Amino acid sequence: MSNYTYEAMNASGKSQKGNVEANSADEAAKKIRELGFFPTAVREQKVKGGFGEDGKKAVTRDAKKKKGFNLNLSFGGVSTKKLTLFTRQLSTLQDAGLPLLRSLQILESQQRPSSLKTTLQGVCESVESGESLSEAMQKFPRCFDRLYCKMVAAGEVGGVLDTILQRLADFMEKGQRLKRRITGALIYPIVVILIAVAIVTGIMYFVIPKFQDIFEDFDVELPGLTVFLIDASKWVAGTSTKDQAIPGAIWIALSPVLIFLFFKLIRKTEFGRAATDHIIIRIPVIGTLVRKTAVARFTRTLGTLIAAGVPILEAVLITRDTSGNYVFEKALTKVHDSIREGESFATPLRESKVVDAIVVNMIDVGEETGDLDLMLMKVADNYDEEVDVAVASLLSLLEPFMVVVLGGIVLMIVLALFLPLVSMIESVSSPKK
Repeated sequence: MSNYTYEAMNASGKSQKGNVEANSADEAAKKIRELGFFPTAVREQKVKGGFGEDGKKAVTRDAKKKKGFNLNLSFGGVSTKKLTLFTRQLSTLQDAGLPLLRSLQILESQQRPSSLKTTLQGVCESVESGESLSEAMQKFPRCFDRLYCKMVAAGEVGGVLDTILQRLADFMEKGQRLKRRITGALIYPIVVILIAVAIVTGIMYFVIPKFQDIFEDFDVELPGLTVFLIDASKWVAGTSTKDQAIPGAIWIALSPVLIFLFFKLIRKTEFGRAATDHIIIRIPVIGTLVRKTAVARFTRTLGTLIAAGVPILEAVLITRDTSGNYVFEKALTKVHDSIREGESFATPLRESKVVDAIVVNMIDVGEETGDLDLMLMKVADNYDEEVDVAVASLLSLLEPFMVVVLGGIVLMIVLALFLPLVSMIESVSSPKK
């Protein structure tokens, strides 16, 4: 006899799961009906190991893979781009009427060796053993986060998995599009700053020492600006003192990495996250961009979850955990507590003062009309456009600011080098008494 897992409905329409032993799927279905259930899915459970009824060692699916030596090593997580493509393809296959397991196996076979392929193999095995898709995905949180699994679960319960997957793919694509716009806008100033720092460091390391030798040969009194520049050059070259073990050029090269690691380390603590998020959100121009991005993200996430049929309290908690900003996490916690006590969504959000009045008013109207999900999506679309404007404003301010700063640095170097030369020329050209 083989072991069969089943999904069925009882007399009251509730879902039931279990196992029965039978010689065939038809016999298993008959036994399920005898239990008073109506079977909706019956699957033979794969043998995990040991020996079959004929006394020969059973060959499992995993054993077959090992026999063929299908080495599939993967490192790291799954990129959002790949996950979005998989979600849209799965939605298309489900809309075409293919069985879920067959759809997953098709998409898994199309993947090259990667983290996503390894994950899909695990999901296929779990679904094949009788688990639901959302339960199988919950075993791989590095690939499928809480938001993803909850939306899939809502689609399974409502029988609209293809539609939910389509909405989820749209949500992920819009999030990626917003992230690309911000990243693309910041590439130019970052590259300019890095090149400028490299050029100035090179001048300090190679050029300034040559002028220092000239100044020492003529034995002239150096201005304070020149002395400062020479001291800075010695620090960069690592010759300022005998005790200086590491040249300053090394510290300059490592400073971006050290700053990044220090920032990450601070944000590992609750106090560090709170402090950095409060500070960033109050920086002129940059704070406005961060605030608008956070509003677009949380309204789109919450709107997508509510439209998928996720209960409002659970949707708010998922949105809070995926907002990525401590200030908005606190505001959404107050919103959750308010809704749980039977109060409105808009009131605690208005009191937190983390969003503009127009956002609160649109959410208030959405609550009154019963179209909260639509209002949230409209807010997200509106703030996506405002993020574009904020990015353009940031670039328009950064460009002249960088020109002024770089021009000031060049002017300081030129003055520091040529003021002693002018003194030298005056001393040489003046008649001796």
